Amino acid sequence: MKHPRRLLAGVAALALAATAGVVAARVQHGSSPDSSAVAAVEATAAPGLLDDAQKKARKGQVDVVLAARATAVLKGDLRRFLAAVDPKQPQLVARQRLLFTNLRKFGFTKLTYFAADERESPELTTKYGPGVFTTRVMMRYQLTGLDAKPVQTDLGYAFVRRAGAWILVEDGAIDGELSADGHRQPWDYQEVAVVRRGRVVVVVDKREPALGRKIAKVSQGSVDAVRRHWPRPWNGAVMVVAMAEPRVMALLWTSGSGSGWTIAAKAVTLYDGEPIGPKTTTPVSSRIVVNPAVRKQLDEDLLVHEMTHVATVPIGNNTPIWLVEGLAEYVRCASIEDDPHWTVDPYRKTVRTKYLPGMKVLPGPAEFDADGDRSYGQSWWITAYLQSKLGEKGVASLYADLAVHSTNEATYTSIIKKHTGKTPEQLVAAVKKFKG
Repeated sequence: MKHPRRLLAGVAALALAATAGVVAARVQHGSSPDSSAVAAVEATAAPGLLDDAQKKARKGQVDVVLAARATAVLKGDLRRFLAAVDPKQPQLVARQRLLFTNLRKFGFTKLTYFAADERESPELTTKYGPGVFTTRVMMRYQLTGLDAKPVQTDLGYAFVRRAGAWILVEDGAIDGELSADGHRQPWDYQEVAVVRRGRVVVVVDKREPALGRKIAKVSQGSVDAVRRHWPRPWNGAVMVVAMAEPRVMALLWTSGSGSGWTIAAKAVTLYDGEPIGPKTTTPVSSRIVVNPAVRKQLDEDLLVHEMTHVATVPIGNNTPIWLVEGLAEYVRCASIEDDPHWTVDPYRKTVRTKYLPGMKVLPGPAEFDADGDRSYGQSWWITAYLQSKLGEKGVASLYADLAVHSTNEATYTSIIKKHTGKTPEQLVAAVKKFKG
């Protein structure tokens, strides 16, 4: 079921990633961990024959190359940025030139690259020979005015050694082995326009700057709406990506296996650490990514839900989905009714008559997967009930306590009881009696 005027995406524990290149650098005496190991790397054709010291030396050489690439971006040195790109591949050179152009538009407070784990690629070995070095590369960066701390993502590259220098020959290597949707960045495709309005940054296609200005205005209104109903501190810094390219930071724009929904936008959560696998650290930042199909119809109603996720995600990632989504829906509906000419009464009626009677538990992932409409409506109703009893500050305190401390079922139940005086089962019963 489609919801073209509502954002229906949770805070996904997804890591952000990007494509970037590398710069060739000749290794001078003393610039690698062990000069004899470096010489051995030069002389050894098959990577499988390298010992640990030689692999360490090779990594050191590549890290020198990557450090030069980061410096080139920060200083605006295109020549240095392209120095290691294989000149025999004009399409690769063109992609890297465009990448540099885009990266320079974002503004980095910090940017580093480093080689992570080597990955075997029989296809690339066949294409470039046994000396090809295929690796995940970590991009660790902080966008000025957006990220309180650096975030990290992975990319996939392949290098070959020519005349004593590492040359980039593949910039889309091993994409299938990288973090699920993070390595598809807004700077990785067509040229972009970056529009700023206060702390709001909007990314659109270069040919759509007017759309970017429109979305920036709507986004600032959405930030103000969240601040009216979310009492904890939030500086309002957010990036909204509204490009025509459907692959940017996204795999699917649908969700749910039962009565599913079309996602209008999603808040992608960013971390500083390994982008693949479970996250054990506190989230750092977020980006709002808009479904290309609805990017030209964005309004405040569409954005407030996701802005709420951006405001709350830095607290922690243990809050149950019913409160994560319920709070976002509560703020969305409250912001609509800030205008005396608008109401969500039709939504209230639907939830009260259609979704509440069958509610047996506080909705979890299984309930959201089975019926998104029902679970979002129920979660909104639960949060509205809590607001009527605890106030917005009390709901914020409950949210924060769960986000940080709810690490198991017993703790979760204890926190609910501490803030509401009810067990989860008793809370369900009370919510079903709530008239709204």
